[in-house]
Amino acid sequence: QVQLVESGGGLVQAGDSLRLSCAASTRTFSSDAMGWIRQAPGKARELVAAISSGGATTFYGNSVKGRFTISRDNAKNTVYLQMHNMKPDDTATYYCAERTSPGVSRRANEYDFWGQGTQVTVSS
Repeated sequence: QVQLVESGGGLVQAGDSLRLSCAASTRTFSSDAMGWIRQAPGKARELVAAISSGGATTFYGNSVKGRFTISRDNAKNTVYLQMHNMKPDDTATYYCAERTSPGVSRRANEYDFWGQGTQVTVSS
């Protein structure tokens, strides 16, 4: 059974940095692409970043490009999202998601397993 556990969320001020982590229990982690998806109340969910199984390919949503960095450590079955220069619009629940394919997808609904989410709140 796949289990994804996010950590690192919290309350920060605009301009601050925060790093999210996601520990995966799946045995196929190193063969699967990973993504971070966020959803704010009243807004559509948004795939903010994704990384291929080996880490060579990444994708970023336009709203976070240049501010967020996704990375992974396959030896630790962990994926990270480093967030810099955070803005109030980044406030959302952030979900780690795993896709049972090595390549990234830009569509959130193509990620097969999701974690429970971690709340990120950015105050102005």
